[in-house]
Amino acid sequence: MTKDGQRHQALLHLGPQVAEAFATDPDPLAVLAEELGPGPFSLVCLFVSPVGDFSELVTAASARFGEAQVMACTTAGEIGRAGYVEERVVAVGFPAETFSTAAVMIRELSSRDAQAFGDRLVRERLTLSEQAPDRPNAFAFLLVDGLSLKEDILAAALSPALGGMPMFGGSAGDGVDFARTRVALNAEVAQDAAVLALVRTALPIRVFSINHLLPTEERMVVTEADPTARIVKAINAEPAAREYARIVGKDPDQLDTFTFAAHPVVVRIGGEHHVRAIQRVTDAGELQFFSAIDEGMVLTVAHKQDIVSHLEEELSALAREEAPLSILGCDCLLRRMEAEQAQAVRGLSDTLSRHKVSGFSTYGEQFGPLHVNQTMTGVAFYPPEEAV
Repeated sequence: MTKDGQRHQALLHLGPQVAEAFATDPDPLAVLAEELGPGPFSLVCLFVSPVGDFSELVTAASARFGEAQVMACTTAGEIGRAGYVEERVVAVGFPAETFSTAAVMIRELSSRDAQAFGDRLVRERLTLSEQAPDRPNAFAFLLVDGLSLKEDILAAALSPALGGMPMFGGSAGDGVDFARTRVALNAEVAQDAAVLALVRTALPIRVFSINHLLPTEERMVVTEADPTARIVKAINAEPAAREYARIVGKDPDQLDTFTFAAHPVVVRIGGEHHVRAIQRVTDAGELQFFSAIDEGMVLTVAHKQDIVSHLEEELSALAREEAPLSILGCDCLLRRMEAEQAQAVRGLSDTLSRHKVSGFSTYGEQFGPLHVNQTMTGVAFYPPEEAV
């Protein structure tokens, strides 16, 4: 092993610790606790397959991990040591030795004025800064109910209160059932809610968002929509599903999640293109989206780059100067489904594993003030500049 490799190995304990167990194991927490080590931890994140007993797990975890705050969500798949895994619980523990954290629950998203939460968030951020003056690097990590339809409003409302602190996150999933998604904080389980963790550390970090899509010249205009339900009723003044199918060259009666993953659409915001992913076709032939949509919006069909080589290129760029100790990632379910369709799951999993990415597959991702789709957002943790 090279000198740099030895140094990197010696510093691994400073970064987040990762463990995984089968969600159906009689006692997955025992496995997770043993793999994570004694801690103590400031924060433990649990990404839980919907096949597990979510409520029982997070209630027990709050007691198991002592003074650590425990935030959790259900998933559309997990990312563990071998890349994409299923029916697992993946735990990420932030050692108190190198991380200071504060986590809060945001309840009743459907009836709450998310902007009103900003004052409390400012106080939490300033208090954490005063408590950890020697940990100057900070980020915010958001887990939100993936069926709340409030991610866009929430991300936009929270971002100004963070005072420049970069935010990323993911929407809780329910496999491919889209029936019941949940989040939790310290044994409190909730729907129509979100959990936000503020994290400070002395470790160098980098918050990022990547996608492998390039816009084409093929455009369409939303001419009738229900923004509240994220439903597009008409495109180019034609029934939405039928017109979308015509534009991408597919049979309108054969549209499914794989079609939407293979033929994504993007919208231009602030000089950049962001995915507006389609979730399903309604019984009325309308298109329901994963993120905000409105009348007059111009959608552009996107071309996909090779997802494996693109991910390798992007993660290698994160390691150009020094390899991260680990990466916490929120990866869209549609990327996973695209990999399945292209028989690229093994290649994508190998890439995730080699670059030490852990996390979960989402119903959408948050990056700064935006709720996006078909991306991977995350944070990379690097060794401290001073050798230990």
